[in-house]
Amino acid sequence: MKIAIPKERLSGESRVAASPESVKKLTALGFTVTVEKGAGAGASISDEEFKEAGAKIAASASATMKTADLILKINGLDASGGAKSELSHAKKGAILIAQIGALSDQKLVDAYAKAGITAFAMELVPRITRAQSMDILSSQANLAGYKAVIDGVATYGRALPMMMTAAGTIAPAKVFIMGVGVAGLQAIATAKRLGAVVTATDVRPATKEQVESLGGKFLEVDPEMEKDAQTEGGYAKEMPPEYYDKQKLVVAEHMKKQDIVITTALIPGRPAPVLVTEEMVASMKAGSIIVDLAVAAGGNCPLSELEKIVETKNGVKILGYANLPSRLASDASKLFAKNLLNFITPLVDGESKKLAIDWEDEIVKGSCVVKDGEIVHPGLTGKGS
Repeated sequence: MKIAIPKERLSGESRVAASPESVKKLTALGFTVTVEKGAGAGASISDEEFKEAGAKIAASASATMKTADLILKINGLDASGGAKSELSHAKKGAILIAQIGALSDQKLVDAYAKAGITAFAMELVPRITRAQSMDILSSQANLAGYKAVIDGVATYGRALPMMMTAAGTIAPAKVFIMGVGVAGLQAIATAKRLGAVVTATDVRPATKEQVESLGGKFLEVDPEMEKDAQTEGGYAKEMPPEYYDKQKLVVAEHMKKQDIVITTALIPGRPAPVLVTEEMVASMKAGSIIVDLAVAAGGNCPLSELEKIVETKNGVKILGYANLPSRLASDASKLFAKNLLNFITPLVDGESKKLAIDWEDEIVKGSCVVKDGEIVHPGLTGKGS
């Protein structure tokens, strides 16, 4: 069985879907691993390191993928460009394992089906105990939450912790986290470690205890409405309009006093909800910072711009970096590679060293979007071709 690790071609993507450690373990499972030349450069992993781990180095995407049984990527294979697309290099029957964005890109899923491949969307791996080690959303969001604080602090023109000096006392900065998932929790922990006064809010009431355990203060909006704000899988539900109206009033007053605001609210397969309005931004102090982690999904702030730092008339800076894990490419790649390894390992028969996929397994069913050219995921069947 052959595994291909192509170079990532999405603009701004520095990660790679393998590490020397994962290559060694994939080889031990019985796979032949081929890595495209320069695939790990953005993550500070050289071709030589991959070779020493047991991988072969191929000169091009075509040479890497054309005979591969499994293709591992950070982002799915691009299907645009026809005969010159990334997808054109995959053989019929190949298995793609990557972050595809399946619920928001029906055309791409249709293209995979037409090409006759099998595709697993790692972002759809069920959030169950057995699959925690395969959860790319958590591993990458954890780094994004950390990097959001670091980027915010780097742009903020003042110190974060309280400082008592002979020349006077500097008050601690106030950091507000909106959305307390994995990214939000790491942002709280990082901001606290740096000495800020941290508050946070989320539609899910269960997060209050988590916020307080990290030393933050929880800002409640409507406890009654928040009781039904979480899906069985642990994701945030889209709330009714009246909740967002009330949230805006509570948050608007709080925002006036904040120095750094980090927004992390995402709803799978849907545009990001607007949490920070233009009026809220206008009420903030000059020099304040907003870091919008949801900018790629439309943004939690309508003033955010993809891959830009926007400075408003009143001196507020809004950071719109779309791919924060890629800004920590070395660590992000290692974690992503381990997630993929943990996903693949149960699919391999230990004795025969061949794939033995249990198509009725909860994790397999939850993440498989295309099987042998047919769209099979329940969230996608009935749409498109």
